[in-house]
Order: sequence, then structure tokens, then C-alpha cells
Amino acid sequence: MAAYIILVVGFVLLIKGADFFVDGAASVAQKLKVPGFIIGMTVVAMGTSAPECAVSITASVRGSNAMAISNVIGSNVFNLLVVCGMCALFSPLVIKKNTLKREFPFSILAAVILLVFGAIGMSVNHVEGIILLVVFVIFLIWMVLSAVKAMRAGHEESSDEIKELSNLRCVLYVVGGIAAIVIGGQMVVNSAETIALRFGMSETLVGLTICSIGTSLPELVTSIVAARKNQADMALGNVIGSNIFNVLLVGGLATAISPIAVTQNNLIDLVFLIAISAYMLLLVWKRQELRRGGGISMLVIYAAYMVYICLRDTGLSLF
Repeated sequence: MAAYIILVVGFVLLIKGADFFVDGAASVAQKLKVPGFIIGMTVVAMGTSAPECAVSITASVRGSNAMAISNVIGSNVFNLLVVCGMCALFSPLVIKKNTLKREFPFSILAAVILLVFGAIGMSVNHVEGIILLVVFVIFLIWMVLSAVKAMRAGHEESSDEIKELSNLRCVLYVVGGIAAIVIGGQMVVNSAETIALRFGMSETLVGLTICSIGTSLPELVTSIVAARKNQADMALGNVIGSNIFNVLLVGGLATAISPIAVTQNNLIDLVFLIAISAYMLLLVWKRQELRRGGGISMLVIYAAYMVYICLRDTGLSLF
């Protein structure tokens, strides 16, 4: 019972820590006159990936490599199939043309790069982790330059929703948020390992299910609330951005710290991630939106995938 309580508390710390970090960092950026559009592209996007980052890095440092890479893959699968699928049930999920042509294919490319690295030698080493980080930096610079170009063209987004905090509260929010993320990450990994051992679950299964779903809760809750208010037009773009951050930033940091061994199942899961990304791209390509029927199909696919990985973990197979 204690392990479950620690797991829940860890997730709460991760989620609230990420919220406080984003609020504090965004307020600091605003005080420094950084445009809201760029804040959204950088600070907020990194904040939404903070839970995944904390869990994967903690797992990597502790030597729980299977959990580290599975958390990245599982979070991306959950974001695409469940977060987007649930949102589409409430309102058509619109995707901007630029996102459809640039970020979406880039998210697939990032997963392909990780797959290639993993397939070569069945591991992702320090050098490959650094390469992922370099690609991430290039992507970040590209996004910021695109944001600046959009602002100069008169399309700057409002930053009115950013909380105005005092200097002291900014420091407390940033430092406290980071502390909560780090502590929460350690609690989640420790308790998840305990639960896995107790039930005979593999680290891969725990990373693909418990950890990935828990660290993706902020995206799920926020997106569903937005969809219910008919404001889900940016949800798919945010999910795509988060998936890019997870593979390049989270995966890059974790493997740069500690080389991660890649199993055949990890490769299968990466191929699945690439396949569902391509499937969603096809669904939204013509009308630039994900409709209810497409959302239902994504949820059905996720349910089938959960059954598959659970059976796989017990040594059984559907095929």
C-alpha cells in the first residue's frame, strides 16, 4: 500500500511542480520582455515535458534503463492516441497548416532517429544521446526563429494569460517547481520499481503504462478541458511539440547520462509509435483536423496496444 501512496504523491509533485515551474519561468521571461509566443515555444513546452524528463533521467541514473526509454515511448503513444483521441470526442481537433507540414513530419523523424540508434548495436550510447540533444537545440532554434518571423509579420500571440509574479515568488516558483519535479521523479521511479517487482512486471511494461500515463496526465487534463470549451484548436500541435521534446530532450539527456540498452520490444514499440504518427498524419492531412471517428479509432488502437503489451509481458502472444 505504501508504494501506491508514494506513487500517487510522486505524480502530484511532478504535475504541480511542472505547473509552478512554468508559471515562475514564464513570469521571469515576461519581466525580461521575452515575447509570449517565444515563451510558449520554449518555457511552457519544456515544462510540459518536465515530468517525463524527471522520471526518465532518474531511471537512467538508477540503472533502470528499460523504464527510461519505455517512459519516453509510452508517453508519446499516450499523447497521440489518448490525449488527441479524447479531445476529438468533444470537438474536431484542428491542426495548423505549418504544424502539419513541419513539426508533425519532424516528430516522426525524431522517432525514426531514435529507432535507428537503438537498432544499431541494440543500445543508445553517450554519443548518440548527445546527437539527440544537438538535434533538439537545432529544432529549438528553428522554432524560435519561426516565432520571431511570425511576430515581425504581425502574428504575435498574446501573453495575457501569463501570471504576473513578484521577484521573490518567481524564485520560489522556479526553485520549488524544480525541487518538486526532481523529488517527484525519484518517488515515482522508486515506487514503480517496487510495484513491478511485487507483481512480476518488467520495467518496460511499467514505463509503457504506469509511468507514461502518469507523466502525461497534465496534457490529458488540460486538453480535455480545452476541448470541452471548444478551444482545442492548438491541442494537436502542442502534443506534437511535446512528443518531439520527449524523444530529443528527454531521451537525449537520459542516454547522455547513462547508455541505455534497447530490447527487441523497445524497437517494436518505436515502430508502433512511428506507424500511429503516420496514421494520424494521414487522418488529418486533407481536412487539417481530427474528427470524432478518427478519435474513436485512436482510442481503440490504444486499448488494443495495451492488451498486446500486457500479454507480451506475460510471455503470451496474440499472434
